[in-house]
Amino acid sequence: MISIDIAGHRFQLRAAAVVVHDGFVLLHRLEGDEFWALPGGRVEPGEDAQSALEREMLEEIDERVECADLLYVVENFFEHAAKPNHEIGLYFRVQLAPISRLLDKSRSHAGVEGGKQLEFRWFAAQRLHEVDVRPSFLRDSLSRPILGFQHIVQRG
Repeated sequence: MISIDIAGHRFQLRAAAVVVHDGFVLLHRLEGDEFWALPGGRVEPGEDAQSALEREMLEEIDERVECADLLYVVENFFEHAAKPNHEIGLYFRVQLAPISRLLDKSRSHAGVEGGKQLEFRWFAAQRLHEVDVRPSFLRDSLSRPILGFQHIVQRG
């Protein structure tokens, strides 16, 4: 995975899935986390971001997805585990298969990441302002119709 410690920061390259269906957005969180995020993960050296995202979804929740257009390039600066992080995020529009079990919005779906449990859940896009989703720009951005590419710088 592309994640290095340099100059007192952790730097990483992350690919994320923007999955929107019938006015709902798919988010996930790692066990023990209080906040929600878009599904995805770190890109491996030599791997393109769309392939990384397809691999991560298969590894984490055993779902094959189809990556579409790039929606956001995000420069995300945040603290995690008492360490400053500098993350470059490539966020792609993603489609689930029409028969995907993830399309069941009535319940949470279990996944796994490095031996820890993941919870995947759908949230109404118009109510994201009530959810602790990170990076926080997603609360507003995903509650609007997704128009096209944006470059975002998120601090904190």
